[in-house]
Amino acid sequence: MEIRSICIYCGSNPGTRPEYIEQARSFARMLARRGIRVVYGGASIGIMGAIADAALAEGGTVIGVIPQSLVDREVAHDGLTQLIVTSSMHERKARMADLSDAFVALPGGIGTLEEIFEIWTWSQLGLHEKPCGLLNIGGYYDALERFLDETVVNGFLGQGHRAMLLTADTGEGVLTAFETYEPPSVVKWVEREDV
Repeated sequence: MEIRSICIYCGSNPGTRPEYIEQARSFARMLARRGIRVVYGGASIGIMGAIADAALAEGGTVIGVIPQSLVDREVAHDGLTQLIVTSSMHERKARMADLSDAFVALPGGIGTLEEIFEIWTWSQLGLHEKPCGLLNIGGYYDALERFLDETVVNGFLGQGHRAMLLTADTGEGVLTAFETYEPPSVVKWVEREDV
């Protein structure tokens, strides 16, 4: 699968460990060098801002998508290739999805988790066939991975759907997983009891 544009979900805070920012910058530089466009949430702060700055410094294309409410709080990045301002968070996520060939979550909080879970759910439901993944910097997502495995064990998530969320410890690993991704032919199952 050819990846020309990657949507990055990540924290608007820098986190407590320097490696979160350092590896985020490294990933952004790698994408820029390969001519892969970065689509992200449009902020100038935290890991989000670090990714944008690193990709731009490397000559990359960076598109930010941000709701007007956050522009009003003065967190929008003013040096992007393109800044798209939306009327709502829902519109923001839809625009980011339309602009991207793949989706990856770096370390972040509940907003990051909500975004990657929603786009992964859309994949599970057959609404798109684009790869979704986690860049597991410093083991940040280890506990989440264990939890997701438990959802399979407990019968709430099929193994085929679980396998749709790719995980790698390096940016190179993420790109390799995305480029070799083949969407499984799985159908969302819903158990129903006869009435």
